[in-house]
Formats: sequence, C-alpha cells, structure tokens
Amino acid sequence: MNSVKSILKIVLPLLIGAIFVWYSLSQISVPTLLQYFKEANYFWIILGVVLGVISHTSRAYRWLLMCEPLGYKPKLANSFMAVFSAYLINFTIPRAGEIARASIITNYEKIPFEKGFGTIVAERVADTIMLLLIIIVALFLEFNFIYDFLVQKFNAVILIIASMGIFFLVAIFYLFVKRSSSVIAIKIKKFINGLVEGALSIFKMKHKWSFIFHTVFIWIMYLLMFYVTTFAISDLINISLAPILIGFILASFSIAATNGGIGSFPEAIVIALVLFNLPEDPSRAFGWIMWTSQTLMIVIIGGLSILYLPIYNRNK
Repeated sequence: MNSVKSILKIVLPLLIGAIFVWYSLSQISVPTLLQYFKEANYFWIILGVVLGVISHTSRAYRWLLMCEPLGYKPKLANSFMAVFSAYLINFTIPRAGEIARASIITNYEKIPFEKGFGTIVAERVADTIMLLLIIIVALFLEFNFIYDFLVQKFNAVILIIASMGIFFLVAIFYLFVKRSSSVIAIKIKKFINGLVEGALSIFKMKHKWSFIFHTVFIWIMYLLMFYVTTFAISDLINISLAPILIGFILASFSIAATNGGIGSFPEAIVIALVLFNLPEDPSRAFGWIMWTSQTLMIVIIGGLSILYLPIYNRNK
C-alpha cells in the first residue's frame, strides 16, 4: 500500500503536468509560441532571472539566521547550493527537495537532520503567511473589480445565497475541526497551530527583524521578477498591478499542482490575465517564457550546485 502511494506521489503530478502541457499547446500553435520567444525582449527576461537569483540568495541567508539559535553557523555557500539543489530535486519528486536540502546541510555542516528539517518547516510557515498577506492585499485592492466581476457573472440573489452558503460551510468546518477527533481534523489542527506557533516564534528569534526583512524581501523579489518579465512581451507592456497580483497568486499555487509548475504555471497565468481582458496568446506565451527562464535558472545553478557541493566541501 505504501509503495503504491509513493508511486502515485511521483507519477500523478507528472501525469497532470503532461495533461496541462498538452492542453496549453493545443490552445496555441508551437510556431506561434516560438515566434513570441523569438521576438521577446531578453533584457527583461534576464533581469527577471537575476531577481530570481537574488531572492533565492536571500532565502539562503535567511536560513542561516534560523540555524544560529540552534548553535550552528553553516556557510552561506553551502546554504545557497542546498537551496538550489532542493529546487532542482523538486522537479523530479515533489517535496523531495526539502528532505534533500536538510540532508545536504546535515552532511556538510553537521546539523542534525531533524533540526535542519525543522528550520525548513518553520521557513515554509513564514512563506505561507507572506502568500496569505499578498492574497489579502490583492482582495483589498481589487475588491471593486472582484465584486463587479461576480455581479456580471451571477445575479444578486445567487451571490447572496452563495455568500450565506460559504459562511455556513466555514462555520461547519470550524466546529468540525474544533470538536472532531478524526485524523483529518487532527491534521488540520496541527497545521493551523503550526502556522500560529511558527509566526509567534519568529518574534522570539535573536535576529527577528533581519528574518522578517529577508522574508518580505524574498517575496518582493518574486513579485518584481514576475512583473519585469511581462515587459518582454510587447502586448503586455502596459499591464496594471491587478493582473500581476492575481497572476502571481495563481502561478504560486500552480507550482504545487505539478512538478515545478510544468504545464500548470502558464495556464494559471492565462486564467488570471484573461480575466482582465488581456489577449490570450501573449498571456500564454508570457507564462511559458516566465516558466522556461526560471526553470533554466534552477536547472543550471541547481545542477552546478549538486556537482560543486562535494568539491567545495572536499576537506570535510
């Protein structure tokens, strides 16, 4: 049973990714997509890649801040290479990168695996909180757009009924989680408690303000990376903040759907940009250009990191 589950964890995301790739390429011809790649302004694409490298470097440095209270001071180079190695490994087996990252730091910096992995979990809590904040900001800034969109798609009665239904479901969900002792309820409680505990623990850190700065900086770089790459496509140069935020949020979630967002990443961007009446072909091309440039960056730097790690640490 466990072997079947393990196989499904590997095969299912790959299968979903293949379906998304097929669907995406059925919506735009390959020659048309290649033409967009050919005509793209590569200055902005390269700048997006540079911003991506900066954000991941900041992530590597933030990890050092989390290791210090445990009594360890790993080298920034090892942290940097471990981060990129983890990203690359996640393209093969989802979430295997986190385990590999903790293993690398255990192997080369002698940090116990469970402690190293614990810092990665805490890091994920901080990133989840940042993504939630971005979603809240997007909802606040685009409330009128979302409201008008829903009114156009559905009449007022349906919206009222839907709102009441959502409120009712949230109330039932809250009571279920609070009172139930089922496995699912316990996992949800642990997840929520972990988020709260992780958020509060940040303020107990010795370098808490440095940690908060790097966390915010990482996500600002992610948004800028996404934004500047839109300038590579002439049809998207005058894009406003709203589609950028919505596209970024949907693209972030799409990465969890398939290995590294293959196939799902471009389609998530198309869904977001088309909502704002932006043309479909340039939106899809932008999604593929964005995904391809960031993936190449991870494959090249991640591959070199895996090769160079034992050389850099040969004395150990």
